[in-house]
Amino acid sequence: MYESIVRILRDKGHSVCLFERTSKNIGHLKDKIQAFTKGIYSSSTKKEILDVLAFENPEVVHAHNLYPFISPSVMVACKESNVPVVMRCPNCRLVCPIGNLTRNDNVCELCSNGKEYWCVLKNCRGNIFESAGYAFRSAVARKLRLYQKNVTLYVPPSEFVKSKLVNAGFPQERIIVVPNMVSGNDSGIDMSLGDYVAYVGRISPEKGIKTLLTSARLTGIPVRLAGDYSKMPEILKTVPPNVQFVGHLNRNQLDKFYQKARFTVVPSLWFEAFGLVAAEAMRNGLPVIASRIGALPEIVEDGVTGFLFDPGNIKELMSKMKILWENKDLCREMGKAARRKAIQDYSEDVYYKRLIALYKKAIEINNEQKRHKARSL
Repeated sequence: MYESIVRILRDKGHSVCLFERTSKNIGHLKDKIQAFTKGIYSSSTKKEILDVLAFENPEVVHAHNLYPFISPSVMVACKESNVPVVMRCPNCRLVCPIGNLTRNDNVCELCSNGKEYWCVLKNCRGNIFESAGYAFRSAVARKLRLYQKNVTLYVPPSEFVKSKLVNAGFPQERIIVVPNMVSGNDSGIDMSLGDYVAYVGRISPEKGIKTLLTSARLTGIPVRLAGDYSKMPEILKTVPPNVQFVGHLNRNQLDKFYQKARFTVVPSLWFEAFGLVAAEAMRNGLPVIASRIGALPEIVEDGVTGFLFDPGNIKELMSKMKILWENKDLCREMGKAARRKAIQDYSEDVYYKRLIALYKKAIEINNEQKRHKARSL
């Protein structure tokens, strides 16, 4: 999403200055300690961004990810420089120290409402030092209100994430939902003629893989899974003959993978902040059967663009899979409806218009704050 946003803005003629740091080289203990200390509040990074702001004089700053090396200190710098900040919230990082509201592959909200200590007590990162670091930096940001004081607008991709932010005390009037954008096939292929059910994404327990595999075994419907299965290597030993793992696919391979599928299943057990795979499949004309959890019900309209089922409910998933597999006309109509919804709500042009409206609103709010400050002097 970050790369796509930059590309679209530049394609539309906007000047974009990037301020980036990479965590790819974190390996040794010294690197981890540096990441921990800088992630809490980096004075050096604040100075760097102040210099950038003074030189570039931007109309708005769009923040994506501040951890581990950038830190919320850049938000303070933007406030001091009178530059409005739009902060994309692709997950629940402002509410949950590890960002995904899960623990041991299960939904967990213990840290909500200022209880970050649970991240340490439950060792959510699987490493007590990392868990402590994540909890501490989240607690500091909350206690000092580094986001509330310095971010102009928060931008979650779904009403679900917005609700979590509101429940955590973030101001509702400063939270604007902008769904992610997706691209897809425009060839008009009849997806109802596909010869397998598709799964795309990470192969890990919280994604509901076992629910899908059990349903496939009991129905006999052919299923193919695209994604990295290194987190569940043992799963390959137990797959039924009608299931095939195809591994990680690049963009071109993924387009072909969708084109040969009949519909897609998103069987997540955890809170999906958006459900990019569901929207992407719909953009390719595929109906989607998805878990009734997180933001997925916002994307998949039950009975129109696909079906919803209760997370982990194998019997219900089997039933929905059989309906779509055996009824090609229904599959075709749902696929068409899915494509229409995806183009209407998740296309690049729609995203760009929403993004520019968002920037303008942030600038207006910031200008009003400056006028109010001037009047009070």
